[in-house]
Amino acid sequence: MALEGAMPNAARTLDQTRRFDGRRILASRGMTEAVTYSFLAEKDAMLFGSIPNSIKLTNPISSDLSVMRSSILPNLINAAVRNAARGILDTAIFEVGPQFAGDQPADQTTAASGIRTGNNMVRHWLGNSRVVDAFDAKADVTAVLNELGIATDRLQVSPQAPSYFHPGRSGSFQQGPKNTLAHFGEVHPRVLKAMGIPGPVAAFEIFLDNVTKPKRKKDTARPHLSLSAFQRVSRDFAFVINEDVTAEMITSAANKVDKELITETDVFDVFAGGNLEEGKKSMALSITLQPMDRTLTDAEIEEVAKKVVASVTKATGAALRM
Repeated sequence: MALEGAMPNAARTLDQTRRFDGRRILASRGMTEAVTYSFLAEKDAMLFGSIPNSIKLTNPISSDLSVMRSSILPNLINAAVRNAARGILDTAIFEVGPQFAGDQPADQTTAASGIRTGNNMVRHWLGNSRVVDAFDAKADVTAVLNELGIATDRLQVSPQAPSYFHPGRSGSFQQGPKNTLAHFGEVHPRVLKAMGIPGPVAAFEIFLDNVTKPKRKKDTARPHLSLSAFQRVSRDFAFVINEDVTAEMITSAANKVDKELITETDVFDVFAGGNLEEGKKSMALSITLQPMDRTLTDAEIEEVAKKVVASVTKATGAALRM
């Protein structure tokens, strides 16, 4: 009897596929995969949040490995410290693995975490290298989430991040107010000093268990691509808003006016000072209208513009800057 075709094909679950895809994307971005212990020293764990007694080990294999890790980042930073001691200052490493918030099964989650240190590229005559920053970590997160089927342009980007990240140089990707998909940014200088590594260190944590599972599709074929034969139209607006109003709030309010006609929204300028009141800033917004069945008239364009101004004003309390 021939063995060919007699054995079933190997199958991977969705979670296994996502871990594999995350590794592949991060490796393709020039990062090296690391495999570290699921334990760490208590002094390092304290830098990354509180330590419940349930994750402290009664009989650790070493005094430096006495706590189950609640974050993968400290182990990666320690690896970068050892690299630096050997003269390797530019490090880009990641790990996909478990982290623990307690001793119950639901307390174990899977994260794809990574760090970058030193310069973002080796010295080369084609261009100058630069020091890594929060945007390098954000780009890594965006690449992974896009590969996992998440439209990152529709996510909320919040400035809120855990205390071990640098305030003002970090943020979070959120899918709704309660579902955090990832943290990214520069690690807090206080943490870097305690762990003995020169900064900056760009880091990210992607919580794979929080990534929503795609809905089952009846047809796996790609949808038909519809291209418009009609001219698109762009309009610019400048709004005076409070300092705490974010770009995401402005673009979200504009997009709600007509999700089919408005194909792009972009904040392209922010200004504060000058003749603006204290606590105020000016934010410039550009929208693109792409009709599919006809050329828009001036009256139709003006009507959409009025609705955009009204929507942004209602959502943020903005005033149109003349």
